[in-house]
Amino acid sequence: MDSKNPQKTGGNGVDLGMLKSLLGYHLRRAQVAVFQHFAASMGEVDITPGQFGVLSVIAGNPGLSQTQLGNALGIDRSTVVAVIDRLENRGLVMRTPSPNDRRSHALQLSEEGAALLKRLEEMVRAHERHISRELSAEDQRQLLRLLDRVARPE
Repeated sequence: MDSKNPQKTGGNGVDLGMLKSLLGYHLRRAQVAVFQHFAASMGEVDITPGQFGVLSVIAGNPGLSQTQLGNALGIDRSTVVAVIDRLENRGLVMRTPSPNDRRSHALQLSEEGAALLKRLEEMVRAHERHISRELSAEDQRQLLRLLDRVARPE
């Protein structure tokens, strides 16, 4: 066993068996590491990666519906409702009647939400610099292309 090569062994020199060859396993390990660093970086503002994504998409598309938001981010309706409820309760997002569809709401950031997003964007940039510190610019572009291919729906 090679305890210095995480591709071959887990912590403490434990042989990972089949896991060492599974893309899903390595993606999950990377996701956990990224999420943990994000949580530590955003602790003072109490924002999750999902909430940041929602704020960012609403900022770029004021007036979009909850359904459009869910479709854009690939999250189900009940999750969208719960996230919007939390952000609305914090005074960061506002639901207003949709001018085109009385059954839906148009989403927009409040002034407080826009100000927080501006602050978050720099924090997220610092987080991204940290998680990509071992990757060249070309490595980063390649990784994004590959991840997009893995995530592409059938």
